Amino acid sequence: TWHLRKIPQIVKERTFSLDSPKFEAKTKLELNSVCGIECQRKLPVPSLSDLKNLLSYETVFENGTRTLTEVNVLGAALDPAANTTTQRPSRKKRQVYGTDSRFSIYDKRFMTNFPFNTAVKISTGCSGILVSPKHVLTAAHCLHNGKDYVKGSKRLRVGLMKTKSRGNGRKRKGTSDGMPSFQWTRVKSTHIPKGWFKGVSGDIALDYDYAVLELKRPHKRKYMELGISPTIKMMPGSMIHFSGFDNDRSGQLVYRFCSISDESNDLFYQYCDAEPGSTGSGIYLRLKEPNKKKWKRKIIAVYSGHQWVDINGEQQDYNVAVRITPLKYAQICFWIHGNDENCTQG
Repeated sequence: TWHLRKIPQIVKERTFSLDSPKFEAKTKLELNSVCGIECQRKLPVPSLSDLKNLLSYETVFENGTRTLTEVNVLGAALDPAANTTTQRPSRKKRQVYGTDSRFSIYDKRFMTNFPFNTAVKISTGCSGILVSPKHVLTAAHCLHNGKDYVKGSKRLRVGLMKTKSRGNGRKRKGTSDGMPSFQWTRVKSTHIPKGWFKGVSGDIALDYDYAVLELKRPHKRKYMELGISPTIKMMPGSMIHFSGFDNDRSGQLVYRFCSISDESNDLFYQYCDAEPGSTGSGIYLRLKEPNKKKWKRKIIAVYSGHQWVDINGEQQDYNVAVRITPLKYAQICFWIHGNDENCTQG
C-alpha cells in the first residue's frame, strides 16, 4: 500500500542572477569514481545547513540566462541510521545481466497508452518521464557534468511519442510498424539541485542526479504522479519498472521490470537490464491506494544509469537509481507547483 507521509517544506529564500553557462561540457552517460555502497555507508548525515546548501538550485532559461535560488528546509527529520545498507556480494562488469529481459514495445495500443506514453526522449540522448502537464523528470547528468552544462542543453527539447502512420496517413488494418516518432517541444527552463555540482560536494554526488524540465507548451497526455520511495522490504517482490529509449534499440520504446539488490538512503542498486539512452527514465511501482481497492502507479526513483562506483578501493559497476526521498519529493513538487501548498503529503 502507498503510505501517505508528511513532507518537509522547501521554502524559497532568495534568488540571484548568475553568469550565463558556457554550455561546453560533453554528454557522458557513464560516470566514474562515484561514491558507492561502502562510501555511502561512511557518509555523515547532512546537517540542516548542509541540506539548505544541497537543495538550493540553479535554473537555466531558454535564452541562456541562469539563476541560483537559495532555500530553507522546514520539518526535515535527520535520521542518523539513514545510510545503512544491506551487505551483498560484489559483482563484475555487466549492463545486461544474463538473459536480456528487456521488452521492446511495438504495439501502438500499448505505446500510446498509460503508463508507456509517459516516457519521453531528451534531445541530449537520455530519457525522461512526464510528471505534470508541462514538467519532465530526468537525470541531472543528462544536462550537466558537475562543472558545466552539456553542449546540447542550450537548445533543449523533449520528444513526446506519437506513432508513425504509413503512406498517405492511413494505416492498413491490423498492421503496425511499432516505431514511435516524436513530437518535439522546446524546454522553457531547467532546475538542477546544487548538490549535483562538483564544487559543493567535492565529488559527483549521485544522490542529487535528478532535474526537472519545464516545457514551453503544456501537453494533453496522462502523466505519472510522484511517490515516496519505500524500502525494498515494502515492495511487492522488490520489483521496479521503467521504460526508456535504449541506444542499442534505436527508435524503440524499451520496458523492463526487475528486482532491486541493494539500497542506501538515497540510491537503489539493481540488476535492471539497460543500455545508455534509458538514463533519466522514471522508475515506478504499482501499489494499492490506502483504504481503496484501486491500484496506482507512482514514480519512486530516477534511473541514473550504468555507473562505476568505488568499493573498497576497487572500481565496480552497478545500474543505479536515485530514490525519491521525502526531501526530494518536496523539492520536485515545489519545482512543479511553484509553491509548497500542494506538497504537504506524499
